[in-house]
Amino acid sequence: MTHAQEIVVGDIGGTHARYALAEISGRHVVRLSEPATLLTRDHVSLAASWAAFGRMLGRELPRAAALAVASPVTGQVLKLTNNPWVICPGTLKQELGVDAVTLVNDFGAVGHALAALKPADFSHLAGPDRDLPADGVITVIGPGTGLGVAQVLRRGWQAHVIECEGGHIDFAPLDALEDTILARLRQRFTRVSAERIVSGPGLLNLYETLAAIKGQPVAVRDDKTLWVLAASGEDRLATTALQRFCLSLGAVAGDLALAQGASAVVVAGGIVPRIAARLPESGFAQRFVAKGRFETMMAAMPIKLITHPYPGLLGAAAAFVAE
Repeated sequence: MTHAQEIVVGDIGGTHARYALAEISGRHVVRLSEPATLLTRDHVSLAASWAAFGRMLGRELPRAAALAVASPVTGQVLKLTNNPWVICPGTLKQELGVDAVTLVNDFGAVGHALAALKPADFSHLAGPDRDLPADGVITVIGPGTGLGVAQVLRRGWQAHVIECEGGHIDFAPLDALEDTILARLRQRFTRVSAERIVSGPGLLNLYETLAAIKGQPVAVRDDKTLWVLAASGEDRLATTALQRFCLSLGAVAGDLALAQGASAVVVAGGIVPRIAARLPESGFAQRFVAKGRFETMMAAMPIKLITHPYPGLLGAAAAFVAE
């Protein structure tokens, strides 16, 4: 008889650190508690946020953990891409007071979550409306504080999650306006990655650049406020920037699916709830498919949105039981 075990799961990003308790049994995630969300800027380190979660819970934390972090999980020191915290895997057990800890890249965790998610946790975005394939490669992409990317190789009942940093590929302009956007952003960043466009802060980069091109004043300099204005339609320039964001997300998702040999694509990330209703009519699908001689192949790929609110936490637990 398999006994249930309780572990702490965490999803550590550039802006938020989310923690929850997960109940696991054998190779299955049985239950995920309601998460606690902490702002990373309010805590000096991962260990400090961990201790804060323990205080919020009001009880001793389990002595096993699985953490999804916004960083490549290699080497003796992990530096999060959009977060000043530094994680040392070799001393992490001691710092957190646990006996076992699993570390996984944040979008690697989303890849692991695919095995634990139910059909109801997805919505159809584009392409054929069918389930994700049991065999083949699934590209996972998601804009949040950065641009997360992973791939999942399914072979029968086995799934291999391959973590990567695909969000840092070069941004590839596809029309004259994007040529101008790239030229202007290159003056600021030297190298303009896809993440500079397709991410939470990327919308502000687009907005400021479009304002400069059109000779208009920049009315908003905070990306969180800008997202609200863009989604509401109150600011025409912000809405234009959001339209360009959706086009670029489609193009980048298509490029990654081509590069990874995918047969399906899953879109996740903290930005998704804000754009889910807009994406189907935004030109996302047209940009995804527009790959020249491979348009027919691209059009045959189902594209799904994850609607589960915490796939990173669920995936961290799934990564723990997969070890």
